[in-house]
Amino acid sequence: MPAFSSEARAIALLALAAFVSASAFRICDPMLPQLAAEFGATTGQAARAVTAFAVAYGVLQMFFGPVGDRYGKYRVVSVATFACAVGSAGAVAAETLDMLVVCRALSGAAGAGIVPLSMAWIGDTVPYERRQATLARFLTGTILGMATGQLAGGLFADTLGWRWAFAALVCGYLVVGVLLHLEVRRQRRAGMGVVDPNAPRQGFVAQARQVLGTPWARVVLATVFIEGLLVFGALAFAPSYLHERFDISLTAAGALVAVYAVGGLLYTVVAGRILKRLGERGLAVAGGLVLGVAFLSYLLGPVWLWSLLASVLAGFGYYLLHATLQTNATQMVPSARGTAVAWFASCLFMGQAAGVALAGAVVDEVGAAVLFGGSAVLLPLLGAFFARALKSRPQAA
Repeated sequence: MPAFSSEARAIALLALAAFVSASAFRICDPMLPQLAAEFGATTGQAARAVTAFAVAYGVLQMFFGPVGDRYGKYRVVSVATFACAVGSAGAVAAETLDMLVVCRALSGAAGAGIVPLSMAWIGDTVPYERRQATLARFLTGTILGMATGQLAGGLFADTLGWRWAFAALVCGYLVVGVLLHLEVRRQRRAGMGVVDPNAPRQGFVAQARQVLGTPWARVVLATVFIEGLLVFGALAFAPSYLHERFDISLTAAGALVAVYAVGGLLYTVVAGRILKRLGERGLAVAGGLVLGVAFLSYLLGPVWLWSLLASVLAGFGYYLLHATLQTNATQMVPSARGTAVAWFASCLFMGQAAGVALAGAVVDEVGAAVLFGGSAVLLPLLGAFFARALKSRPQAA
């Protein structure tokens, strides 16, 4: 029982780190109009603060696996959390949009190691029969963090100012970093997390080649990239769209989009029952369809209250589709599982980065209606494509 309590504490701290990291990812979304006004830029140009974080986050994830294996996963998560605090502190003091973008990139690069290595540590530590439920609880921290980031970004933008949002992140990272460091010391005293320097390791390049050389892995990676592009490219501009269309505050607009988390949490409650009823292919199709309805609701809703429904559907539909992809990611290359999952995470966030960049150009050129309409049409097609691909999926080893 003491061992289980120690394990639960360690996982709770990892979930807390994921919460702050996810908050940082989405905190800029509702403050884009204020950033544009502050730095004399368009909303699309201000979105570079979102894109820079996502690009750095996506690219660096694929490199953190070998680093965690060499120096200890929990220890690297702790160090990465402190590095995120440095990046956020730079954002507080940024005097130009370019400087803000650089600081956001630093935060994204450091934060790239938090969620993948946390999941890898759980995989190393938690027995298989309890692992799925444990990962679901860990995922709750990420879902709530994304919602909190949306809400806090709008709240600070409307009250104390956008710089205070990054100051709050600095405080959160420092507190969690200290707690993680203390946990690392406890684990060392207990003989946990000690890395064997003589353990055989396959090189990063060889593992990457093995993943990318697997046809099914390429299907999963391409699908999650497009998923991130279509879902989060549009969601990044949802607060600005609601703010401008319905003349509501940025706080209210951010809060409306943050209800996305309710849909995600609803999925975690009913996932088992829905999987038994629909199966993986049914989940993929349903996820795409629900996402399509969500973005149509953002686009066509006659009053702002419709966006509540849209956000819940967006969260629920996303996790219907994404959980199916994630499950397949853990088994697409069993002999290089860590690298495979890291590449999966990297493709997701690179897709988000590309989506925000593309969405910014669309919004500046033709308006948000085309953005939401495009996602509403393409996401059901993506779900149907992956469901069809599952028919010819090779059996997991």
